[in-house]
Amino acid sequence: MDRIVVVGSGAFGTALAAVAAASGKAPVTLLTRRESIVEDFRETGRNDSALPGIDLPETLTVSDDPAVLEGAGIVLFAMPSQAQREAARSLRGFIGKGADVVICAKGMERVSGRLLTDVVEEELHLQNVAVLSGPGFAADIAKGLPTAMVIAASSIERAAQLAETLSGATFRLYPSADRIGVQLGGALKNVLAIACGIVEGAGLGDSARAALISRGLAEMSRFVAVRGGEADTVRGLSGLGDLVLTATSHQSRNLRYGIALGASGSAKGQPGELVEGAFAASVAADVARELGVDMPITEAVADIIDGKMDVKTALEQLMSRPITQE
Repeated sequence: MDRIVVVGSGAFGTALAAVAAASGKAPVTLLTRRESIVEDFRETGRNDSALPGIDLPETLTVSDDPAVLEGAGIVLFAMPSQAQREAARSLRGFIGKGADVVICAKGMERVSGRLLTDVVEEELHLQNVAVLSGPGFAADIAKGLPTAMVIAASSIERAAQLAETLSGATFRLYPSADRIGVQLGGALKNVLAIACGIVEGAGLGDSARAALISRGLAEMSRFVAVRGGEADTVRGLSGLGDLVLTATSHQSRNLRYGIALGASGSAKGQPGELVEGAFAASVAADVARELGVDMPITEAVADIIDGKMDVKTALEQLMSRPITQE
């Protein structure tokens, strides 16, 4: 099993396949459900539907045949968070028991609030599914711009092996054994990026954004600790690093969605079906209430998205909370 297969031909999956193929450490296949992407790559050497104008390595293979998974030692699941269970269920007959499966999505399962590693392990009947997260836009990765992310596995030794295999000249992975903290950091930073977008869209200033980032990290730390992860993890690449990126760059879909919410004053007419943070907000808020974790920013974002509260009311409630020690 010496092949790397990336499942999911969106922008992020295509970028990961490109950087892995460019490293030359193993044969790499990008698995897509769309025959048109296979044809486009064959004709142009690109996946313009996901990453327009970016040439992909000649060593990369693109296929729509799931049988390519049968020879894979590492399988990257690069589909959206809410599609992870269905993908695992449909592909489990092709994935070998000795393969390492790496989740490359940021979120929790909406219907259950479970971590994606738990979901995929359950469907594939595997243990020790890893997760890749951190600050990295697909276009930057595919263009070979310097990017650092984190990969977490059940042991630091396995994480280090995966990091070594998947890293490239411009793509550096740091190993971690805290799968819980890495996953929750990646999921919750999307919620906080929406909050920062609301601040920008409502014209509330950079001071408010800074306050949200710092107090949002405190929320993330509390939530991670209660869920069994390490609070310090959210101060690293999968928490603070990713939040700084998505809360300040307009490449971020979550930030742009938040800006639209802030500008309009409510979620009415602002569809969030493709925004990971829109799913994560209500899930995290529900789980936090069940566990007794205080997460006022997350709850406010969830209430705005769910139409329970407008932006003005949510901000008034946040600013009128009792003052406590930092």
